[in-house]
Amino acid sequence: MSDHHGTVLLRGGTVYSPADPFATAMIVQDGTVAWIGSEGAADGFADGVDRVVHLEGALVTPAFTDAHVHTTAAGLALTGLDLAGAVSLADALVRVAEYVAAHPGGGVVLGHGWDAARWPENRPPSRAELDAVSGGRPLYLTRVDVHSAVVTTALLDRVPGVASLPGFDPAGPLTRDAHHAVRRAAQAAVGPGQRRDAQRAALRRAASLGIGTVHECAGPDISSEDDLTGLLRLAAEEPGPRVFGYWAEAVRPGGEEVLQRVRDLGAVGAAGDLFVDGSLGSHTACLRTPYADAGTTGVLHLDAGQVADHVAACTEAGLQAGFHAIGDAALDTVVAGVRAAAERVGLARIRAARHRVEHAEMLDADAVAAFADLGLTASVQPAFDAAWGGEEGMYAARLGKERARALNPFAALLRAGVPLALGSDAPVTPLDPWGTVRAAAFHRTAEHRVSVRAAFTAHTRGGWRALGRDEAGVLVPGAPADYALWNTAGELVVQTPDDRIANWSTDPRSGTPGLPDLSPDTELPRCVRTVVGGRTVFASTDE
Repeated sequence: MSDHHGTVLLRGGTVYSPADPFATAMIVQDGTVAWIGSEGAADGFADGVDRVVHLEGALVTPAFTDAHVHTTAAGLALTGLDLAGAVSLADALVRVAEYVAAHPGGGVVLGHGWDAARWPENRPPSRAELDAVSGGRPLYLTRVDVHSAVVTTALLDRVPGVASLPGFDPAGPLTRDAHHAVRRAAQAAVGPGQRRDAQRAALRRAASLGIGTVHECAGPDISSEDDLTGLLRLAAEEPGPRVFGYWAEAVRPGGEEVLQRVRDLGAVGAAGDLFVDGSLGSHTACLRTPYADAGTTGVLHLDAGQVADHVAACTEAGLQAGFHAIGDAALDTVVAGVRAAAERVGLARIRAARHRVEHAEMLDADAVAAFADLGLTASVQPAFDAAWGGEEGMYAARLGKERARALNPFAALLRAGVPLALGSDAPVTPLDPWGTVRAAAFHRTAEHRVSVRAAFTAHTRGGWRALGRDEAGVLVPGAPADYALWNTAGELVVQTPDDRIANWSTDPRSGTPGLPDLSPDTELPRCVRTVVGGRTVFASTDE
C-alpha cells in the first residue's frame, strides 16, 4: 500500500461510501478510487490486482480535511514550550523557567497555549515576572487564541518603536499592531531548519490522525512568505497530507501586485486569517455591544468598503477571497462588504467564487441567511465550543450567558444551506478530527447540534468543497484515493445526539452508512493507516 501505482484491493472491512452503504471492499488504481462494492463481488477482482489488503474488520473512510491550520506554529507547539497544560500562573512560570534552563543559549524562546481564564489567579504573567524567570532571554508566549502574547523586555528591545503601536501594554499582554510587530521579530529568529522541523512535526501528527489535507492559513501578519513557500515545498517533496495555502493580504483598489503575490506564492486564494477583527478571549473580536467583562467592543481592522474592494478584486481575478470574523459587528461588516461587491461584479460571480469566512462565531439569523444568499462558506472550529462554551465557560464570561448561547450555530447554518468546512485552527485547539466531529454533534447548546454524519461530511468533503473541488473528500469511483483505516471500539451507528435534529432514519434498512459512536466519554477511533493519492503517509507501528 505504500506504492501509489498499480491496483490494490481492500476487502473484509467496512467502507464508508454513498456509492454503496453496505460496501466491504474497495479497489484503488493509480491513486484513484476505481470500484466500491461487496465482499462477494470482490472475489471476482482478487486475481487481477497487484495487491490484496485484508482489512480484518477495519473501517475505511475518506481522509479528513482540516480547513484551518497554522502549520509551523502547530509544529512549534508540539516541539517547543507548551503552556496549554498549565493549571495556574505559578505553574506556567515554573514551566517557563524549567524550559529555559533545559534549552540554554541566547535565542528567542517560543511558547504557546496559556489561558489565564482557567487559572485561579485569573491573570496572565506580567513582564516583570517573565523577565525574572527567563534569565534575560527574549521570550514570546502566545495566548491560546494566538491573538495576544506576553513577552520579555529582551524581545521588546528587538522591536524599535513598539511602545507607540496600538495594542501595546507596558506590563501585560500585547494585542493588535504591537502584537504583530513582536510576532514578526520572534518568527524572524526561527531558522529554516527549525521551521522545517516544526512543519514536518505538524504534518506527521496530522497524518497520524487520519488527516489527508490541510488548509494553511498564512499571511503577512501571521507568518511570512518564506514560511508558506517552504511549507508548500515540503509537502510536495515528502509523503504526507496535501497542503493548500491561503495568503491573508487585503487587495486595495489597483492592488494587482497583491493578486500577483498570491499567485506567485502558490496560494489558492487571498483568504484565511485576513483579520476583520480579533478574538473573544483577548477582547478584540468586534461586537455590537460591549463585552460583559470589559468596557470595550473590540477592534475592527477592516471596514465594509475595504471588504468590498477585496472581494470584488479577487472575484474578478478568479481567486477566492476570505476573512477572519468572529464578533457580530465584524460579521455585519463582512456581509455588508460582500453585498457591495456583488453589486459591482454580480451576485452569480460572487456565489460561484465560494468565498469563505473563518470562525464566524456570532452569527444571528439575518447573518446566516446572508451567508446562504451570498454563497459564503463557513470555515468553523467546533472544538472552540468544547473548550470555551457552556454556562461557566470563557464565552459566558466575556459575553454573558445569553449571548454566549448563540455562538457557533452549526445546525442553523446547515438548515439554511450554508456550506460548512471544519478545522482546528491548530495550535489554538489541537489537531483532533474525530474530537472535532464529536464537538459539533454534542455542542454545549443543544439547538446548535448536528448529526455525526453531517459533521463528518463537513470535515471531509466540506473542506474540499471549500476549495471548489466537489469530486474529492468522498469514496466513490473516480475520486482521489485519500482515505484512512480505523480501529473502532464498538458497532457503527447512525447517530443524532438530540431528538430535535432532523433525521431521515436510524434504521439500518434505510441504507444510511454508519459511523463510530462518538458519544461523550466513548473511545475515539484509532487511525491505523492514512493514504493520500494512493500512497501511504502514515502506518501505525502496531498495525
